Amino acid sequence: MNALIDELQWRGLVAHSTDLDALGAHLDAGPVSSYVGFDPTAPSIHMGNLVQLMVQRALQRAGHQPFLLVGGSTGLIGDPKQAGERVMNDEDTVRGWVERIRAQVGRLIDLDGDRGARLVNNLDWTRTISALELLRDVGKHFSVNRMLDREVVKSRLESGISYTEFSYVLLQSLDFRELYRSYGVTMQTGGSDQWGNITAGIDLIRRSEGARAHGVGTPLVTKADGTKFGKTESGTVWLDPEMTSPYAFHQYFLNAEDAMVVAYLKVFSERPREEIDDIARQSEEKPFLRIAQRALADDITDLVHGRTERESAEAAGAALFGRSELRDLDERTLAAVAKELGAATVHAGAGLPTVVDALAASGVVPSKSAARRAIEEGGAYVNNVKVSDPDAALTSEDLLQGRFVIVRRGKKTVGALAVAG
Repeated sequence: MNALIDELQWRGLVAHSTDLDALGAHLDAGPVSSYVGFDPTAPSIHMGNLVQLMVQRALQRAGHQPFLLVGGSTGLIGDPKQAGERVMNDEDTVRGWVERIRAQVGRLIDLDGDRGARLVNNLDWTRTISALELLRDVGKHFSVNRMLDREVVKSRLESGISYTEFSYVLLQSLDFRELYRSYGVTMQTGGSDQWGNITAGIDLIRRSEGARAHGVGTPLVTKADGTKFGKTESGTVWLDPEMTSPYAFHQYFLNAEDAMVVAYLKVFSERPREEIDDIARQSEEKPFLRIAQRALADDITDLVHGRTERESAEAAGAALFGRSELRDLDERTLAAVAKELGAATVHAGAGLPTVVDALAASGVVPSKSAARRAIEEGGAYVNNVKVSDPDAALTSEDLLQGRFVIVRRGKKTVGALAVAG
């Protein structure tokens, strides 16, 4: 078997594929150009998109050339969802998101050298195609019966699906054929939810060009209970640092569940098989050390945000629990920590609150009486300094970077205040 396919299978990155023997022979025959697409339906890509970038990075390491397509035209329509029509965003919004996502993916893959990744936008070739050309040149190769048989379409037939979303598959298939014609792209990768679109593009190339193309679909990465990986109570884990801070990003992976962490490590870390197997063995023997979680959080944060941001995130995590100095954290990191802790905002117009009020407002205790008890029992802290006076008030000296206060009850219950005014 082709070594790259073997690696992708070991990492759990192959859910669907065209003929693997034929694909392996194609990869062995010489550098292959492969593409994956991202529709700009939000200002940032997320963890599901990163799975696709990890596949393309693996292809590039093996000597193949990635093409990363950001859908300036398909993003104006949106791939059909299992339930309900997508809201179509205006052209200016989509145009802005295209540029943001192009910049993101460009930082996550090597753009230099002979096999440097190419960034492309499908609006470049669809903006000049007329409706007649699309129907005559592309639509004639599609059977309506087959289009109706797609799972996502079947799930929407009763509730209704617009012709716009129904026809999305034509545009994505056109993308594959255009990349084949212009750049010799012969392989597409994508999530398992894109498999119907991938095979439709392969079929269009076969019918209109008489050529063979290949595809790989990755599985949906989930949590142990089957829910979507990369989702939190507060929402999606984004790759944009303004939407999910490097601190929150690092913490998310530090908290990965034991049952799934090695599977995540295989997907999102580029450590070799032997090293990951060793981490898995150590984690099974000593799960309390959370070796796999630390490796996962460090590797993925280094990739997405860089080592400096990861080290700041680590420092913030240590400082929260008294293992380093909170005052050494910069304002941006403190703001991210405060947001992640759900910081309560207090207004200092009438003076700073008492420690009792601060503990209660932050939510680390259920009431002011509980706050008093925590202080009297020696379990209350302001900026990691134990508080012994139940009548003490915060002072300006307690404001980290002039506006944040970190409070703690016991060893693990931490909260924050953001002081305004």
